[in-house]
Parts: sequence; C-alpha cells; structure tokens
Amino acid sequence: MSEFLDFLWTVLRSALNMINGASYWMVLSLIVAGCLHEFLTPEALTKSNLGTTKPTGVLWATLTGMLIPICSCGSIPLGIGLYHSGAYLGPTLAFMTSSPMINPISIILCYGLLGPEIATVYVITGFVAPMIIGLIANRFPGKELYLKRDENAPQRIQLEAEKPSVPRRIVMGLRWSFSELALMIGKYTVLGMLTAALIFSIFPQSAIQRYLGDPSFVSLLGITVIAALMYVCAVGHIPFIAAIVASGAAPGVAITFLMAGAATNISELITINRTIGKRAMLLYFGLVVTISNIVGYLTNQLFPNFEPVLNYDAVTHSISAANTMMHNGPDWLKYLCSAILICYALYAGFRALQGRMQKMAARQNSPSA
Repeated sequence: MSEFLDFLWTVLRSALNMINGASYWMVLSLIVAGCLHEFLTPEALTKSNLGTTKPTGVLWATLTGMLIPICSCGSIPLGIGLYHSGAYLGPTLAFMTSSPMINPISIILCYGLLGPEIATVYVITGFVAPMIIGLIANRFPGKELYLKRDENAPQRIQLEAEKPSVPRRIVMGLRWSFSELALMIGKYTVLGMLTAALIFSIFPQSAIQRYLGDPSFVSLLGITVIAALMYVCAVGHIPFIAAIVASGAAPGVAITFLMAGAATNISELITINRTIGKRAMLLYFGLVVTISNIVGYLTNQLFPNFEPVLNYDAVTHSISAANTMMHNGPDWLKYLCSAILICYALYAGFRALQGRMQKMAARQNSPSA
C-alpha cells in the first residue's frame, strides 16, 4: 500500500511540475485569446484570409506562430480562441503547430547547442510543416472546417450596433475567455498532464535512452511516441535533445523530437479532440508524426557522418541570449496560475458530473422507464 501511495505521489508531483511550467503561459494566453475573440470580427478574419481557405491565411498564421515564444500550453488557448473567433481549421492548426515548435529563442539555442546543420533543417521544417498541415486541413471535409457563429444572436447584433468602447470590449473578451474558454480547455489540459505524468512515471529512463541511441528509422518512430507522451517546453527540450545527440544519437532524432516533442502532447491532443473534433485531432497528429519522421529520415541521409558541435562558448552565449528573451514569471505567480487552472478543471469536472447525474435522474423519472 505504501509503495502505491509513493507512486501516486510521484505522479501527482510530476503533474504539478508540468502544470506549474504551463499555467503562467496558459493564463496569459487566455487573456490574449479573449481580446482576439472580441476584436477579431468575421470581417477582419475574412480580410486577413484567416476565415477563408486561401493559402495566405495559413501563411499569416504560420508566421505569427513562429514569432511568438510560447510553448504548446500557451498555444492551446490561443489556437482554440482563434478557432472560436471564426478562423478556419487550416490557419488554426498551422498556428498550433508553428507556435510551440519554433520561435526566435529556440532558433538561437538550436544553432548554439546543435550546430548550423540541424538548426537550418529545423528552421525550414518549422515553416514548411505548419504550411503543409494548414493547407491540407483547409481541404479536409467535415464540419470542423470552421465554427459557425449564430448570426441571429440579438445580443451580438445589439453590441455591434452600439459599438462599445475599447475597454468595454476588452472586459467582454476576458469575460468570455474566463467563463467559457477556460472551462472548455481547463479540464482537458489538466487531465492530459496527469496522463502524461502517469505514463512518464511508468516507463524507465533506460528504455528511453535505448530508443534515442539507435540511429535506425525505428529510433525515429520511438522518439515520436516518446515526444507525444512527454510534455516538453518550446525551449527547455533543446538542451535535453542536444545532450542525447552528443551521446551518439542520429541527427534525425533531434529534428523529429524538436518537431513532434513541442507540437504534440497528450494535453493538446485531448483538447483539440474535445473542442474542435476527433477528425481534426487525428489529422493534426497524423500529419505531425508523418512529416517529423520523413524530415528526420532525410536528415539522417543528408548528414550520415554528423558530429556534435561541442563549442561551450557558443553554448553559453546561446543560453544567455535565450534567457534574456524568455519570461516565465515569478514562482508565486506560477503557483497562483496553477491554482486557477486546477480550480477551473475541478469546476468543469463537477459541472460535467452534475449534468450526467441530471440526465440519469431524468431517464429514471421518464414514463418509458
């Protein structure tokens, strides 16, 4: 019994560490998502082509995501908020791919820790892969292509006619974000992190090292599975994979992990599945896995005699430059944001349980029963 409690405590502590690393960015992203939802009108989305199937909409979403130094935890509220504001599936998935996978900070670290060869492939892939995913998603048939707004909603028509002030619209956006969006994604995010912590606590580190050290194509598939199960930061995973490459792993392993590790995790996949649709989640996951493995395999073929760059001066300079650009917030704020996120998850779970109990009671009280 004591061993089980120790294991349970290990899982909960691991999940809490993940939540602490993500909650600050999630709450910040909820604020931004609320503003986007209020200010990105259908007309503005159409002009920017985010609300159409045109390739330029996918292009703008990809470039925007590449410039934002945020990991997948922060891209979830922004991406879902963008979709609920009227953006099509293609730009939404392109943004949710590029924003966690690549950003200016990760590029600096990649050049310093992994060398110019891997970094150049990483930058090209960080642009091309979201474009491919977005373009395919816009051609994906089904109701997930875009979320239809209720054009006959009298409240929205009245608000558009009154043209409220900017502060008023910000308040309205935050009200939507923290009353609807936070409840929508909170429980799935926390559930995903608990699942990831459970799986990562079960699998031993020796098995992971064995997969990562194998330069064959199976190694790429293994690192893809590990990347999907793990929760990694958009920047923090680069020193980790640099150490693996320095120990003898193939360069393609680094590219595959850099893409799949940041762009896919259980929390993000569960949220996409529950808030957009199962087909959108399968399309997103399938394309990320396929493209990351293809690029990883091609990287191994391009650099068969790759030698790790062990330039400690460059490593120190890269980490120093990245730290000046990255902001994580103080510890007390992280814990506060984690408490907010957990409360939303518990409240959303309570509402879901309450709804099920009401349905069960209605069935028992129905005449047919």
